[in-house]
Amino acid sequence: MRILPRRFVVLLAASGVALSACSNPQPPSGRWEGFYDAPGVVIVARLEINPDGDVRVSAPNAITGETVLTTDERAGLRRRLQDGLAASWPSVDPLPLDFDGKAFHKPGGVAPQLEWDVEKKRMTLVFYSGRASVRVPLTAVKNFSS
Repeated sequence: MRILPRRFVVLLAASGVALSACSNPQPPSGRWEGFYDAPGVVIVARLEINPDGDVRVSAPNAITGETVLTTDERAGLRRRLQDGLAASWPSVDPLPLDFDGKAFHKPGGVAPQLEWDVEKKRMTLVFYSGRASVRVPLTAVKNFSS
């Protein structure tokens, strides 16, 4: 019978703990808001992840297509979307999303719904419209704007 050196046993145990921690990454918790404003689309977004990992997200949008909007029209449109988001937020239910440490996916899905950069503490919502996708940068907030 061979006796393993104590240092090897400690290293093996530490490796097992590290690997088990990586197998079920905890999603970040907090609140984020953001918007995307470009020719053809205006998106406002709100995200909340509670400490249990429940995800609530809403991203009202307006597809403006080829319509050219003035700066004032775009600002008014964004304000209406933000007001609608604030009013509807209490009725937004949690979504079942899987978190792999970097992205949130629908269960069994491949396409990312949210992307988390742990080093930069940056959250991005991925908005899908037809064949295109848009990445909406989100900013961490203590409380949502009203």
